[in-house]
Amino acid sequence: MHYWVGSFCRILDKRQGNPLFPGGVAAISDIIKIVADIGNHIPDKSWMLYLLELFNIRNNPIELNLICQFDNQDYFEAIFQGINRYRFKKVLPVVGHSYLRMIMMYKKNRLIRYSLTDQVNGDTEIFDFPIDKINFDYVGGNQFTGIEWWNKTGNFPYSIRYNVEVSQLMFGFLDKTDPESITFVPHNSLIPNNDNSGAAYPISFRNIMLKDGCVCYSVEPGKCSNGIHYSI
Repeated sequence: MHYWVGSFCRILDKRQGNPLFPGGVAAISDIIKIVADIGNHIPDKSWMLYLLELFNIRNNPIELNLICQFDNQDYFEAIFQGINRYRFKKVLPVVGHSYLRMIMMYKKNRLIRYSLTDQVNGDTEIFDFPIDKINFDYVGGNQFTGIEWWNKTGNFPYSIRYNVEVSQLMFGFLDKTDPESITFVPHNSLIPNNDNSGAAYPISFRNIMLKDGCVCYSVEPGKCSNGIHYSI
């Protein structure tokens, strides 16, 4: 079975008073810190994901996720349209480390760039995925943050592997004068979302606040029925 819970990332439109996803987005980013390893309770042949996910305006998903598996193989993975495209080999998940995750769409070069930086030791790994053989819109339409479960042995979401902190949730615009440069802007609102299964998710979202102008939160064991709602 497949489950997810989290939130869509938004900015508050002060004129209309409604959170929205801005037009013209070409990139997204966040920082995920692995705070503690609370043990591997992932069922056999199953895995879970800490998501950074961008949807273009045709709802094609692009992801750079921290993946935890039943066999203790934990890693970061670049995903496009639901298919694993690249497993990061140089930058690996370590408890106590923070990681800058970035997804950037470059229409001029017809590629998607996945960038991962360990902010403790400075290691950076980049994967460029060319998409010149398919029709693709290089404009963002939505951004999701949260947790996803794949359970191959039962009908329930199981305990998370790591306590994490997610911060610096941002979206980016290409510089009109420099096609390689991106200006990032913080999200300040979160709209809850889940798989509508009616499941009780064995996690809690805590410490939800604005930090450096960006909405942030932590994920810990607990119980919830929906994702995060936050608005300034």
